[in-house]
Amino acid sequence: MRRVLLLALALLVAAPAFAANPDEMLSDPALEARAREISQEVRCLVCQNQSIDASDAELARDLRILVRERVSAGDTNEEVLNYLTDRYGAFVRLRPPFTASTLLLWGAPLLIVIIALGAGGLYLRSRRQPAADVDARLTEAEEAELAALLAERDKG
Repeated sequence: MRRVLLLALALLVAAPAFAANPDEMLSDPALEARAREISQEVRCLVCQNQSIDASDAELARDLRILVRERVSAGDTNEEVLNYLTDRYGAFVRLRPPFTASTLLLWGAPLLIVIIALGAGGLYLRSRRQPAADVDARLTEAEEAELAALLAERDKG
C-alpha cells in the first residue's frame, strides 16, 4: 500500500503543469489556439525563463487574460506582441526582435567569444616568445663557472 502511495505521489509530481486555467480559455477554438501560440512567445516576468503559457504566477495569469482580451478584440498576433512589448519592454518576449536597443543582447555572446579567443591567442603568443631582454648566451664568467662545475662532477 505504501509503495502505491509513493508511486501515485511521484506521478503527481512528475505530471506536467498546464497553467492556462479553464476559466481563462476562449470559447472559440481558433481564437484560443492563437492565444496559446502568442502566450508561448511571451516571457513570464516573475519566472523570467518560462512562457506565460507554462507559468502559474499571478502576473502570468493576468498576461494570459490580457492576451485573450486582445485576441478577442480582433488584434493580430503581431499587434498583441507589439502591445505587450510597448507596455513591458522587449524583455517580455522570449525571442526579442533585433533592433538597435537589443543589439547588445543579440551581440553579447559573439562579443564574448571574440574577446575570449583574442585573450587566449595573446596568452599563447606570450608563452611561445622568449623574453626580448634576456640574452640566451652565457658570459665568459658563467662559462668558466659551468666548466668548473662539470669538471668537478666528472672527478667525483
